[in-house]
Amino acid sequence: MISDAKKEEIRDAADIVEVVSDYVTLKRSGSGFTGLCPYHNEKSPSFHVTPRLGIFKCFGCGESGDVFKFIMDQGGLNFNEALRTLADRFGVYLPQEQSSYEEQVFEQEKEGILHALKFAGVFFYRSLMELDEAQKARSYLEQRGYDGDIIKQFGLGYAPSSGQALIDAAQQAGIDPMYLLGGDLVKQRTDAEGMYDTFRGRLMFPIFNPTGKVIAFAGRVLGNEKTAKYINSAQTKVYNKSEVVYGVNFSKNQIRKNKEMILVEGYTDVISLHQHGIDNVVASSGTALTPGQLRTLHRFGDTLTMIYDSDAAGQNAMKKGILLALEEGLEVKLLELPDGEDPDSFVKQFGKESFDDIKHKKSQDFVDFLLAKAATEGRLEAPISLARVINELIEAVAHIPDTIQRQVYIQHVHQKTQQYRKGTDRELFQELDRALRERAVQKERAQQRQRNQEARNRQGKNQQASNRFDDMEGSGESGRTVPDASDYGHPVYSDEDGGRYAELDPGEFGGDGFQNNGFRTAAIKQVPKPHYEKELIRIMISFGRDMVGYVGGIANEKLFEDQELRKFYLDIIERYKAEQPFGIDYYSRQEAPYPELLGDIFLEIHTASSRHYEKTGIEFKKDKDPYRSVKGCLKALEINYFKRKRAELAERFKSADSQEKKEIVALQSEIQKKITDREQRDSDELYPDPVGKKGESLSPKSFHYVMKKDREKNE
Repeated sequence: MISDAKKEEIRDAADIVEVVSDYVTLKRSGSGFTGLCPYHNEKSPSFHVTPRLGIFKCFGCGESGDVFKFIMDQGGLNFNEALRTLADRFGVYLPQEQSSYEEQVFEQEKEGILHALKFAGVFFYRSLMELDEAQKARSYLEQRGYDGDIIKQFGLGYAPSSGQALIDAAQQAGIDPMYLLGGDLVKQRTDAEGMYDTFRGRLMFPIFNPTGKVIAFAGRVLGNEKTAKYINSAQTKVYNKSEVVYGVNFSKNQIRKNKEMILVEGYTDVISLHQHGIDNVVASSGTALTPGQLRTLHRFGDTLTMIYDSDAAGQNAMKKGILLALEEGLEVKLLELPDGEDPDSFVKQFGKESFDDIKHKKSQDFVDFLLAKAATEGRLEAPISLARVINELIEAVAHIPDTIQRQVYIQHVHQKTQQYRKGTDRELFQELDRALRERAVQKERAQQRQRNQEARNRQGKNQQASNRFDDMEGSGESGRTVPDASDYGHPVYSDEDGGRYAELDPGEFGGDGFQNNGFRTAAIKQVPKPHYEKELIRIMISFGRDMVGYVGGIANEKLFEDQELRKFYLDIIERYKAEQPFGIDYYSRQEAPYPELLGDIFLEIHTASSRHYEKTGIEFKKDKDPYRSVKGCLKALEINYFKRKRAELAERFKSADSQEKKEIVALQSEIQKKITDREQRDSDELYPDPVGKKGESLSPKSFHYVMKKDREKNE
């Protein structure tokens, strides 16, 4: 839990003008700033920011609050997410919540996958802009009327057709292939060695989460190939397609302003409407609409206008979506465009004003829409079909969670169907009560099935743990080894000698108590050493003196986070300077920790394909371009070093006096610039190639001198 003191520290550090400026163009006005309100549509500015008080206020719609409320509203974040977002941005250290070893590894893997996806997005965009073979993709986008700004805004790209281009580029950038695999960017071959790109020869649509991070891709075929028109990223640790809405990161602010979101079917519908100034539009990411997607949308607005194609598939999807949206508590409107038109074609042919006009005049609530569809289908004439239509409407109303809204809609159904039936609304309310009771029974059955499944899962886990406990050879009084506590998320403790242990309830493992009043103790795995630090050491040892001279001219031991790897790096550098051996044979014969570190470091090269190798005998190969790989490691090393320094300054800030705090804030700003610079630039821009000015190879001594001068100039 984040303390009140820490919240105030974040509030003091966060510049509300800087935060608001991400969403609003502000102009100086006296001691404050003004701009157009992001909460409602207006032509003259009534939105004011007062930095001295750290607050904002709109004198048009009445919205007001502090920097926390603003970032929560505009980013769709809860309070803790807003705190952590601002703390990270302004360099305030927040202690990590206690988590198990598995949770730490999971978060580390998620960050690695997100980095790989971001890299892929930039790679696909550059391929679209630069490759000759991408001309067909550029021509397609030009035919659709997309200009350079909209292409860049949505990050559209092209996946080269070779099947190896992304893998090669990522390897040169030092990205672990396992992260590419984890993001479904590559797949492992079954009939040959290595991996291949998932997307090949396709126009690429990045899919973003609400905060703007790339989490997946959709690839559209170009030409008349007999294959799927779109292929989408599979479910991953960062991409849950049942909760992701395409375009919400671009649309969320306009949705808040308009209090309404427009839901369309396709990616191109979203892009075309945005290009024509209709900014509160989203799509369901190539899947049928889900409750999770509607929950995401409900964070930003309360009214949903659905536009689906007029074909049978589109109409069926619309009807299912109506029920889900009503159950989420959204106000549902529906719009059917003229025959043969979809949002993309309509807005291109008729423009924004015509689209706004038809939406205003032709949008219907779900009762009117479904009745109109039933009339078109001739279902309001025969008594039996009429009764079915009315029952369908009542079933839909039963999905609405609010009691008063249900009553209003039943009266609306009664008014709209009076011309077809005799009687009062009493029969309709009786039928609604029956539908509600039936839904309650269905929900209880579903919840009971879920509880039963969870009980079976717990029983299976306990039995599995008990079997594992019984099967392992051990060293305690019981003659068994205790299962690793981190496998079950138990708290970790430290003893006086620096050892780590956990207390485990034997009941979780099937009883048979032992030591510590019925508790067991178990050693806990340590958090893995940074991959890029191990990879840097591995490349230095593997490629000898020239590589060590190259790395030594750029890096120093202070950049290393892990103390053992720092010591290892220093030893290599010292032996390099003394012209002494530092290869695998040498370190494998030295005292601890070198042999153990060596094994861990060189085991890393097999990580990408170890499981695949066990099944197929095929192993993934690294080091096609070791200098490109080492540049990627150096970039990661420097970025994480500066992030640690930023965290240290944030910790100092807590106990600093007023003058020191000003100095710390200035230092934090400088460090953040260094982080941003390195994150945005390619590693080839950051680090020069290991050759002299005329292209000749350099001796280690002269190369070290050249590298030092280049680094001083770049800094």
